[in-house]
Amino acid sequence: MAESLAESFGRTIRALRKAGGISQRELAERAGIDFTYLSKIENDRMPPPSESTIRAMAQVLQTDADELIRLAGKVPSDLAEYLIGEPLAIKFLRSTQGDVMTSEDWSELLRSVKRRKEGAE
Repeated sequence: MAESLAESFGRTIRALRKAGGISQRELAERAGIDFTYLSKIENDRMPPPSESTIRAMAQVLQTDADELIRLAGKVPSDLAEYLIGEPLAIKFLRSTQGDVMTSEDWSELLRSVKRRKEGAE
């Protein structure tokens, strides 16, 4: 998605919809929402919808759902669940923002991921 980070969720949805030649009514119907609700979203009179609605819209618009979820100021639920269950993953993400992880932290993170993978098999 080539939209600027300054773009609002609603304006991005409108631009993607128009670029795809899809009417508001068609997008709303295919995404399972009311077209007046979609109009309010596109005009930034409503906050972004739920993750499931965003995913449905992304599918119709043939665009990256995760990018739309991010633009909506949300975290994909599968990633949120992972972060809740894996505190060291939060440390890893913080380290990418300048917080420093020790080699011990990295080792524990890798062991934790390995245990999780082995438990899933």
